[in-house]
Amino acid sequence: MTQQTRNRLIAVVSLLVAGAGLSLVAFGNIGENLVYYWRPSEMMAQGEKAYGPTIRLGGQVQPGSIQWNEQHTTLHFRVMDSEEPGAANVLVRTTEVPPQMFRERIGVVVEGTYDASQVFQGSRLMVNHSNEYRAPKTDDDVKKMFEDMQKQEATTAAARTP
Repeated sequence: MTQQTRNRLIAVVSLLVAGAGLSLVAFGNIGENLVYYWRPSEMMAQGEKAYGPTIRLGGQVQPGSIQWNEQHTTLHFRVMDSEEPGAANVLVRTTEVPPQMFRERIGVVVEGTYDASQVFQGSRLMVNHSNEYRAPKTDDDVKKMFEDMQKQEATTAAARTP
């Protein structure tokens, strides 16, 4: 066997192996392992197709919707598309302790399943936050930042009180 024939044989076998692997991925049951990312309006538009599969639901926490029960560690809140009147929203129930930054109007991604009772059962709760830090430039900026933090803590504490 010549060097050229051997190289062609290796190339053909490599292409066949790569093709078989690609076919396995394309036609196998990989669809069962997909996690969809939908906003509330997109998920509700799917109808019964949304019931059952694992979904990542993304949006903002609707103001006035947070209900935290410390004794049973259950959290109920609504995720909305936007703050416009009539925007789509979905009720979320999770038994996870919310992250420290969790509050009204913050961006969230909740992983879980949607059921026929129109409740999204969350198994993982993540909040969106900026990764930029800007140091305060003046004493007034520091005071304002401290006041904002106190207001945020008071709002969060009031929301968690049953």
